Amino acid sequence: MSDQSHPPEIPSFRSETDEREFPKVILHADMDAFYASVEQRDRPELRGKPIVVGGEGSRGVVAAASYEARKFGVRSAMPSFEARRLCPDLVFVRGNMALYARESRRIFEIFDEFSPRVEGLSLDEAFLDLTGSERLMGPARDVAARLRKRVREASGLAVSVGIGPVKMVAKIASAASKPDGLLEVAHDEVGVFLAPLPVRAVWGVGPVGGERLRAAGFETLGQLAACDTETLRRAVGDWGVDIARLARGEDIREVEAYREPKSYSEENTFAGDVLDRETLEATILTHAESVARRLRRDKLKARVVVLKWRPSERQAPGPRGYPARSRRITLAEATDDGDTLAREARKLLAKAQLQEAVRLIGVGAEGLESREAPQLSLFDAPPEKKRRTDLNRALDEISDRFGNAALHRASQGSAERAGLSMQIKRGEKLDEERPNHDDGFEGSPEANPEDSSEEIDAHDEYYDN
Repeated sequence: MSDQSHPPEIPSFRSETDEREFPKVILHADMDAFYASVEQRDRPELRGKPIVVGGEGSRGVVAAASYEARKFGVRSAMPSFEARRLCPDLVFVRGNMALYARESRRIFEIFDEFSPRVEGLSLDEAFLDLTGSERLMGPARDVAARLRKRVREASGLAVSVGIGPVKMVAKIASAASKPDGLLEVAHDEVGVFLAPLPVRAVWGVGPVGGERLRAAGFETLGQLAACDTETLRRAVGDWGVDIARLARGEDIREVEAYREPKSYSEENTFAGDVLDRETLEATILTHAESVARRLRRDKLKARVVVLKWRPSERQAPGPRGYPARSRRITLAEATDDGDTLAREARKLLAKAQLQEAVRLIGVGAEGLESREAPQLSLFDAPPEKKRRTDLNRALDEISDRFGNAALHRASQGSAERAGLSMQIKRGEKLDEERPNHDDGFEGSPEANPEDSSEEIDAHDEYYDN
């Protein structure tokens, strides 16, 4: 089949017959060093130089590293001081989330041309379901080649692509193809492909899980795949049995074009340790208002409020050395009001009775329900509730028109982040120009990448899901 720049239109559905008739074909597309590549594309003076996008301060973190920087061992989620030690000539770029979001939108529009089922994992990577499309689109490898060509022509950026019969294999294949590569793993090649890989290669196994498996005598996926269920269960519990299934390429997860959110959250790492109650409460209010604004944009309310913090004292070496602590409270009535979220989070802070400074503070909202659910009419609502609703509506209109930083309470605190985020944050307008301190919390030094891509994915206590 000849190469073409624009693929034919794809039907927006597949029947149950299609699902049974065709073997699954999953494509994972992952932009190469996304933030850094955008900067090098737009700023010729940075090309060929080792650069990182991220904060340069004492608690800054690398959000993305160019391949020139990676030669020195610099990686995403690495503390900036460590990156500077490895590469003294490293160039730091603060970053521009509005620019990256616009590029991401353009790239995802291209992804949508190739499949009706696209599951975005972050701003720079996605799964595409190609199952049943071969007669219309051609072989998966040809489709991937056309997709890579389209992305480069439209953006000037490189995207690496992995193809496999399940999501995990496709994701590992794309990482193995970097930079600027394409790797297809056929169904009958999965065992051979996965067997020699380290246990950390499984999507979702982090440093702690990897060490747990190694301590039980499992170094490679082949060893995990060959172990019987009872031995695994005795060694590492039911979790190990699930990981062994993935090690055999048994991944039943489907490509989900849309997933219902489970939680919304905001957090930040302070430039210096903080114990002052007033500062913590002001920061909590800032996070609560941000979470509430995002809930309202998505027409949701939350019944559970979560307060999260990390004490300043290091408990262990490495990125997980500052353990997270959290408290939560269930409300009698779901809310999308920032003042209510902040009030409950401050109560949780008081109950925590912190005796030591913290390096990170965050507010989360869980127990989500639709704002369209039956409720009292505003005309029947208590005057204070109606006033709050009217105020929030006015705040949202100002924010939508002029940006999130256009208006805030006098009692709100600064919530400057240590770095940028690759995460797609629901309910947030990413295309507006914003100051760097509003770029998201996931790029903090506590974050830890679980794969070789640019995604900063901490698999932490709670994230937007």
